[in-house]
Amino acid sequence: MSGSRLETLRRMAEDRPGDARLQFGLAVELLNRGETREGASALRGYLDLADDEGNGWGRLGAALADLGEVEEAREAYARGLEIATRRGHSGLAEEFQEALEDLS
Repeated sequence: MSGSRLETLRRMAEDRPGDARLQFGLAVELLNRGETREGASALRGYLDLADDEGNGWGRLGAALADLGEVEEAREAYARGLEIATRRGHSGLAEEFQEALEDLS
């Protein structure tokens, strides 16, 4: 995706900071471009706004693990695991459990 798409998403997210979908879209775009630290920050913004089903927490856990922030990654995966389990997303919960074990 082009740099102009990223800039457009950034502007839109700045203009509508309460729009969780825009924050998530910006986060995914940043992560896809390898901008992990900024992507993790955007995911945190998304998670502050959204009633996430678990996916956002998993993405945050993976980003934090990539950045070497292992304890924070554990916390994100654990939160995702709790939410995915509560919402009946067993496959996602299993992924998070495996990710937690891999961080140990």
